[in-house]
Amino acid sequence: MTPSDVSTALSDQGYLPDEGIATAVFLAISLQRPLLLEGEAGVGKTELAKALAGWTGGELIRLQCYEGIDAAQAVYDWDYSRQLLHLRAAEATGETSSMTADDLESELYGERFLVKRALLRAIEPVEGPTPVLLIDEVDRADDEFEAYLLEVLSDFQVTVPEIGVFRTDRPPVVVLTSNRTRDVHDALKRRCLYHWVEHPDFEREVAIVKLRVPGVADGLARQVAGAVEALRGLNLYKPPGVAETIDWAAALGRLGASSLDEQLVENTLGTVLKYREDHQRVDQHGVASVVRQAFEKGLLHG
Repeated sequence: MTPSDVSTALSDQGYLPDEGIATAVFLAISLQRPLLLEGEAGVGKTELAKALAGWTGGELIRLQCYEGIDAAQAVYDWDYSRQLLHLRAAEATGETSSMTADDLESELYGERFLVKRALLRAIEPVEGPTPVLLIDEVDRADDEFEAYLLEVLSDFQVTVPEIGVFRTDRPPVVVLTSNRTRDVHDALKRRCLYHWVEHPDFEREVAIVKLRVPGVADGLARQVAGAVEALRGLNLYKPPGVAETIDWAAALGRLGASSLDEQLVENTLGTVLKYREDHQRVDQHGVASVVRQAFEKGLLHG
């Protein structure tokens, strides 16, 4: 396998990587190292993990991080309602009368009542391809969880005190994403391979639009990509990502548009910009200017 093979395989899944992304994925798989992807929201970090799972055939296991996440949400928990039902059933049948407290506790805290969350599921032995573990928006988690995550990713094992140690000799493909709302700690970064994901260049964004919006006219795809590139240059609060470019092209296609104009941009701008402040910024800059840049870009690269 080579980075070129990775690029072809991901492209077959509808994800068009640049050379840097393809090389980072190749190294992460070859070296069995987690891959930390940082970049602005909407540049395709999460989609890369989905494409990886589609390519390898492994299950995509997604852990969405948030402030306050802990082991009960990320690693394992106990099914207390089932434990209670089992206890009541055992009492009703008289089974508990012949059991010691230790025996009863051992039965209640056995694997049948264990709820396996994302991290534990990812290191379970599997037949066939290993899973792809997506740890999404790790920058939203707190320091304590990040330290625990580092421990799990270092050894690919989890200790459940009541049962024992779960481990794997075939670690999952691990992709972590960060929108950089805060800096991820150096210790976790050292454990991972790192890649900063940029917005695609013009030609790659056009290719992505044409792939993800079948039937879109070439000229419209180029104008939309040019318009989005112009919007990203306006110092917006939330610059549009690739997902918004795709949505905009799809919306314009549904409206039967074959070319951009001022009225069409104004009517559909909510597809690509999701904050009132950004709409005001575009109004101040001038919608006509955005359309003109879109046409110029489309013609220049056509």
